[in-house]
Amino acid sequence: MNTTTDGDVTYESKTVRAIRGTESRTISKWTADGWEVVSQSPGTIRTEITFRRPAPKSRRTLLIAGGVVAALALATIAVVGALTEDRDAADASSEPILSEPSAPNEGAPSADDETVSVAPAEPADAVLTPQTSPELASVLTSTDYCSSEIAAFASLNSGRTISFPGSVGAIAPYEDTDTRYLILINAGDYSETSTLGPAFQFRDVNTTYDLRWADPAPDTISVGTNLKVTAKVDRYEDNSCLFLIDPVATAVR
Repeated sequence: MNTTTDGDVTYESKTVRAIRGTESRTISKWTADGWEVVSQSPGTIRTEITFRRPAPKSRRTLLIAGGVVAALALATIAVVGALTEDRDAADASSEPILSEPSAPNEGAPSADDETVSVAPAEPADAVLTPQTSPELASVLTSTDYCSSEIAAFASLNSGRTISFPGSVGAIAPYEDTDTRYLILINAGDYSETSTLGPAFQFRDVNTTYDLRWADPAPDTISVGTNLKVTAKVDRYEDNSCLFLIDPVATAVR
């Protein structure tokens, strides 16, 4: 992060890389936090977007004041603790020791006990869908593909299989190959104006065997193709906000 001065205002700036096709989502996320767009530099796969915002005031005074308050609070706690220990010791020496009679049939269930039924845990190999998993349904409707909710879901469900309606948001060659691709998958039907859910990505795949097409397999796919995606959760990348998934079964909707 850099700082610059424009007149009397000092700005801090940062450069964010967004996958092609997700620039509007990235800009919406950072402008909502008070950043303004300075420039955009489109690349083959990613677009570099530079933002800036006024740098915050120095917090030195606040930190010093906070340290004084904390020190006073610790001193108060120490004094109160000492007084409490002395009082408790005095009370303990003056109280008679009473023995408690044992309750009859101790440990036996009573008529007031409630029977609690526990639902069986979901099998670890069960496929998660928006209908069976409220957590998956929630991340698929998220408007922030960099949210901590999506990162937590990916971490908790790494290795599990998910299935959801999606669409192809972008396709780009993988590195310098002609038959391997990066495929961006959005949740729900394709839209040119808005996207929801994580920025799912099939990485380093061909468009025939790797996608494991259900019959009938399409001749080609392109941006805008609506799919039913069944895939295994790989991982969430904090630096790119990409949610990597591995194809298990893919079908055109």
